[in-house]
Amino acid sequence: MTGFDLGQVGYTLEEFFLESTATRFELSGPARADGYWPVTPAGQAPFATRLVACRPSDPAAFTGTVILEWLNVSAGFDAPAHWMLTHRQVVRAGWAWVGVSAQRAGVEGGSIFDTAGEEPDQGSRQAMVMPALKQSDPGRYGALRHPGDAFCFDIFSQAARAVRGGGVLGPLPVECLLAAGQSQSAIHLVTYVNAVAPTAEPACDGYLIGSRTGFAAPLAGWDGRIRHEGPDGTRVRTDGRAPVLTVQTESDVTGVLAGVTARQPDSDRFRWWEIAGAAHADTYVLGAGFSDSGDLPPAELARLMAPTDKPLGLSNPVAVNSGPQHHYVAQAALAHLDRWARGGPPPPSSPRLETDPDDHMRLVTDDAGIARGGIRTGWVDVPVAALSGLTPPGATGIGILFGSTCVFGAAELARRYPGGLAEYAAAFREATARAAAAGFVLEQDVDEMVAVAAAAYPA
Repeated sequence: MTGFDLGQVGYTLEEFFLESTATRFELSGPARADGYWPVTPAGQAPFATRLVACRPSDPAAFTGTVILEWLNVSAGFDAPAHWMLTHRQVVRAGWAWVGVSAQRAGVEGGSIFDTAGEEPDQGSRQAMVMPALKQSDPGRYGALRHPGDAFCFDIFSQAARAVRGGGVLGPLPVECLLAAGQSQSAIHLVTYVNAVAPTAEPACDGYLIGSRTGFAAPLAGWDGRIRHEGPDGTRVRTDGRAPVLTVQTESDVTGVLAGVTARQPDSDRFRWWEIAGAAHADTYVLGAGFSDSGDLPPAELARLMAPTDKPLGLSNPVAVNSGPQHHYVAQAALAHLDRWARGGPPPPSSPRLETDPDDHMRLVTDDAGIARGGIRTGWVDVPVAALSGLTPPGATGIGILFGSTCVFGAAELARRYPGGLAEYAAAFREATARAAAAGFVLEQDVDEMVAVAAAAYPA
């Protein structure tokens, strides 16, 4: 979860086992594109899985909100993908975070690399795939058992009830429980909201769905194969009590995930955000986030996020996306969702990324290759590089989700910013202030964003 001691930021990490009987569901009618999926119980099976709880060490510091993350198992082990994006907001807000081993792969093993698309090379495989729980420590986790991903939705419901019931956070009073899922977990959360949540007693007060595809997971679970019950373009149903906020990068909208097919209008219980210049994963998520305790100097954050074509040791044909706007926008999204779920105002509506009228799978870009439209920060409005979330030519394996960075040359920088760093920093601050005023980044992040950008200005 981190490369720093959580105790130093006032947090305690605990692990729990959750054991019960789970229900699987089957469709009892058509899986409609509008998200209204009727289901019926179709069997039960025993399970024993794992929860990880991160909470303020001082109970008085807890402010009542819990982020319940559906852990991502794309690589065959539990990865806290949304925590990596937003843990800074969780800690400074005094919230708790609970990760749920909802899917079989995190417990028993098995990567979607085994069933989907082109295999990464052996080096990529070793870098991205770690042992599942029972393989990593048979003594500790040998008693866990997962009956299969058809049961993962009810397992998540039971985890939510355990958190609300005091079995995980003890005496800490849970006032607001927000479910979060990123990438593969987001695909399952769409299905959970559409099909399973309406059948259960209310457990979650809001949902943050990050980097979803254009389809939703089948009720049997998704293992990397393109198969699903609903059509491409499955939207989120909007009749639920709990609001839903979806946050998409360029990779997720018109990239390989084709989320553009699931775009839907905002409503009083739904928001859809799209971030310009952002990738499904970038150098913040792939490196800097692991070390970002909140105390790092801006120059060190900039160094950890510097453009590289070998994040995590994975070789890529070009430098991957090195803009941290996904991180900062996702933190604002969580803050908005917390207020919204507690009865406050909804988040602002996001401009959509511009797409070609004749080909909605193609982004419209400026002369530098930077996308038009969408949520904009200084990294795209006052750029020193063309940041993209789209797959660069030659990218393979998991690298297809990392986007690209094309740093401007000295002549282009001089043309854009004849006053050098001082002119750049002033313009970046103005753009960042606009994003904060619009509600897409947090005011408390503005100074850091400007300082990080200034520290990364090409020498």
